[in-house]
Amino acid sequence: MAEHKIDARGLSCPQPVVLTRKAIDAGYSSFEISVSSEVSKENVLRALGNNKYRAEISQDGNDIIIKAMK
Repeated sequence: MAEHKIDARGLSCPQPVVLTRKAIDAGYSSFEISVSSEVSKENVLRALGNNKYRAEISQDGNDIIIKAMK
């Protein structure tokens, strides 16, 4: 279970990545981020990979849920 949740649905880039970086910088070892576009998903996944986080992706309706784990 993710200890921190970020709702970035409807936000345009780079906001989802900025929120992801804030969670990484805060030291969360696991967190969940919800986005609503493929572009945001790809950018968030890139930011996670660059910081050595693993990611699990799931879909909830139109929302894309990314679970990040260190």
